[in-house]
Amino acid sequence: MFSPGLFLTAAGVGLAVAAPVGPMGMLCIRRTLTDGPRAGLAIGFGIAGGDAFYGMIAALGLVSVSRFMLAYDKPLHIVAGLFLLYLGIRTMLQKVPADNGNNNGSNGEGRLAGIGHTGALKAFASALLLTLTNPQTIIMFAALFTTLAPRGPFSSSVALTTVLGVFCGSIAWWCFLVTAVSLARHAIGHKLRVVIDRIAGFALAAFGVAEVRRAI
Repeated sequence: MFSPGLFLTAAGVGLAVAAPVGPMGMLCIRRTLTDGPRAGLAIGFGIAGGDAFYGMIAALGLVSVSRFMLAYDKPLHIVAGLFLLYLGIRTMLQKVPADNGNNNGSNGEGRLAGIGHTGALKAFASALLLTLTNPQTIIMFAALFTTLAPRGPFSSSVALTTVLGVFCGSIAWWCFLVTAVSLARHAIGHKLRVVIDRIAGFALAAFGVAEVRRAI
């Protein structure tokens, strides 16, 4: 049976995990600015999917799975760090296209249409992979295990409610962030977008280096 209390608790956990500014937030903001809201939402859905996966682990009480993934946190740090470093360097080297004419949205809409389903799927997959290999996410859900773990007999409805709640809480934050960035996107000039892109690239690379250092 659906439990509104459990759903709201799980949604709060999903929101709490998603909201802090980190590499995934920087990646979502950067992709929204350069490729439009479709790319930003693809990133958000990938992150929310990863959060929901860990919410399912908590709901099912799969402590052994959590321990196994935490036991290999160093390789995960290296994989996530190298990927973030690659994304950061590529972002810093990539040219930001100038807007065409006086229509601030023309070029943005063109790039939005240009990414297509394939680009959106790649953005979703990369965000999902980064979330699943992010040890900080694993540790955070492990700490919140007692909040999400069912207090009564386990049932499929409990697991489904928990996963749905975590996903909704997480995706609600990413939808808000993408919407806010999209509204400001058309008011940002090309020079400022270049500066933001370079800052985002540097931040992603810095997060990547920090992840790799944790594994050394």
